[in-house]
Amino acid sequence: MADDWRIRIEVEGSHAGGLLDRLGAELDEEARELARALEQKRLAVSRDGDEIFVYASTRAEAESAHAVVESQLRSLGGAAKASRVEHWLEDEERWDDEPREGTWEEEEVDHGYAPWEVRVRCESRDAARSLAEALESEGYRPVRRSHFLIVGAASKEDADALAQRLHGSVELGGEVVWEATPANPFAIFGGLGG
Repeated sequence: MADDWRIRIEVEGSHAGGLLDRLGAELDEEARELARALEQKRLAVSRDGDEIFVYASTRAEAESAHAVVESQLRSLGGAAKASRVEHWLEDEERWDDEPREGTWEEEEVDHGYAPWEVRVRCESRDAARSLAEALESEGYRPVRRSHFLIVGAASKEDADALAQRLHGSVELGGEVVWEATPANPFAIFGGLGG
């Protein structure tokens, strides 16, 4: 697949156009020598504001192009900076230097919170204790308060399935609850106190 590799060049101010001109024709001696290896390759170059992108179809081509770009950047005296050679991650639809875009639910789990909670009201304290033990044996970590259980889930779908099985209700969980109702610690039990 073409254009799997790229170099991103951040250029300060009005130097972007000048750098593009130099990459197109006005290479200095060091850069011309490096560019000879790329003569038969078809590299794509684009500009987006103060950023220039050089795309190549192989790592070797991208590294050769990177050497040419670095040579030209030295002659600009620090007015531009090139990234390392970046690779397109097809499965994740992002460049390998870009942060992974997760869902807010994944971020909550990464911070140690369950983004969704299933709340169950049991008939008695003993029933809540028994259900909590059964859920713990399945890998859940329920919180028991009197005859109530709160069970965290990583996704809305998981929470819905668990709520249906336990005859409970699904609500936002973890840190999100405190952001939505920071002054009401009783909100977890259906909004007692306001």
